[in-house]
Amino acid sequence: MDGKVTAVVLAAGRGRRMESRIQKQYLQLAGRPLICYALEAFQKSGVDEIILVTGAGEEEFCRREIVAACGFSKVAAIVPGGKERYHSVYEGLKAAAGSDYVLIHDGARPCVTEEIIQAAIDGARKYKACVIAMPVKDTIKVADEQEFARETPDRSRLWMIQTPQAFSYPLVYDAYDRMLSGGGDQHGITDDAMVVERMTGEKVRLIRGSYENIKVTTPEDLAVAEVFLRRILGKT
Repeated sequence: MDGKVTAVVLAAGRGRRMESRIQKQYLQLAGRPLICYALEAFQKSGVDEIILVTGAGEEEFCRREIVAACGFSKVAAIVPGGKERYHSVYEGLKAAAGSDYVLIHDGARPCVTEEIIQAAIDGARKYKACVIAMPVKDTIKVADEQEFARETPDRSRLWMIQTPQAFSYPLVYDAYDRMLSGGGDQHGITDDAMVVERMTGEKVRLIRGSYENIKVTTPEDLAVAEVFLRRILGKT
């Protein structure tokens, strides 16, 4: 009744800042590959299908060692990503054709929960475009070219943007299609909300998530994520 909901989970990044020859999405975290935690949260959530976007040539490995091994039955397709994140998202969106709503999630955020996913689904249905986010805790400085502080924005208006980011499928697909068909500036694109804002002018609602919903980017993040995961999964 409420429409088909598909999650596009991104696992195509190279993870250069992890200082590892193994892509970060396959690094061991609390005894399992990191990507498994996000997939498990979506498997247990209210989404109908999952599209897993991997690095080119990694599709069979993911099908055998991740999806089949862990029984992720909601994974409907495994598709190769592209050069930049937005290319990978576009490939995932094309594979999600026929959906009414889509959630786009970075597989390197293993601490996402079913509650966060449901909040994103509800936000997409109500607002057409929303992102999981949290207010910043620290004072933020804008630097000049020489790395001197130039200005200090009002902290009460600043939010850290996370994933999943959730949209009406026609809205976000059209935004990506227009941008990647030569109709829009791709410079500086770092998240899906920017594509929707830049290409459609649609306002994006901020939905509170959790400070534990971190992105694993550096080796130190792995240790922090393990602490959060054990608490989330009730292993403490």
